[in-house]
Amino acid sequence: MFQLNKVFQDLAIVSIPTRTSFRGVTTREAAIFRGVNGWSEFAPFVEYDKFESLTWMKAALEAAYKPAPKIYRDSIEVNATLPRVEVEKVATILARFPGAKTIKIKVDDFENDNYLVEAALEYNPDAKIRLDVNGGWNLEAALLNLYNYHLRFGNVFEYIEQPVLELSDLAKLKAEIPMKIAVDESIRKALNSDLSLLKECADLAIIKWAPVGGFEQSKKLIEAIGLPVVISSALDTGIGIAHGLTLAASQKELNFACGLGTISLLEGDIVSQALEIIDGKLKVGAHVPNEELLLKYQAAPERRLWWEERITTTWAEGDFDEYLN
Repeated sequence: MFQLNKVFQDLAIVSIPTRTSFRGVTTREAAIFRGVNGWSEFAPFVEYDKFESLTWMKAALEAAYKPAPKIYRDSIEVNATLPRVEVEKVATILARFPGAKTIKIKVDDFENDNYLVEAALEYNPDAKIRLDVNGGWNLEAALLNLYNYHLRFGNVFEYIEQPVLELSDLAKLKAEIPMKIAVDESIRKALNSDLSLLKECADLAIIKWAPVGGFEQSKKLIEAIGLPVVISSALDTGIGIAHGLTLAASQKELNFACGLGTISLLEGDIVSQALEIIDGKLKVGAHVPNEELLLKYQAAPERRLWWEERITTTWAEGDFDEYLN
């Protein structure tokens, strides 16, 4: 019989405000806990149902109870992440990513968001720019917006992340635009599909430690997809980011900056040794929570009850015994 406190040892529920609204998120909640292999994090976004949360729990338990994968590097280059904000806030946000040579910008469309690209390039004229659309366009809108972005800014774009959702539209878009295409939602929202098909419609794969199910599942996905990868985060705390850095460090080939600097988008963190971006890089290593910071960002009692219930109902939907044996 499942006993929450025996599996999720030293469970703490934290609630950390974001510095700006990030895809509608203004507070990041997470369950922090310990297993025999160290600290881990279970933090599917609050709107995700128990079925979508299953892969997040697999990742969390694997990190807490299984040995970490072999790593090939001790630091990871990261990109800056720029939410959709007022132009006067751009420089302040980008300054939190010291030394980053790549800037990922969340955009809606050209008309409303071209100023973000302009401001980012004013801040760093040599930056490589990534646009993240989160599948928000149809094919017609994607062609129009990307034509305008290319006409205005030229070849500054390293890639466009998930401009459309349908694979057929991605393939058509890939044949028409001069930018590379990266896929995120096409992976994590379709984990049980034939992901080898993505090679026909994309150039890069975005892999996130928790949403795809952890280290071993990431390895299988990367092999199946057969594209260069960018390891990214899901607005994790420092505990989750540490696992993302380990995943990035376990890649024999890693030719692109990773989206793992997102602690800079939070008001604070809960780890004892801060994850500090130095010369555009983060060091790889395990992290442990700080008791004072856990107390500072402790969620309200009713939120703790909500998360305990979420853990219990998610556990009931899956088979997680392999992680505990």
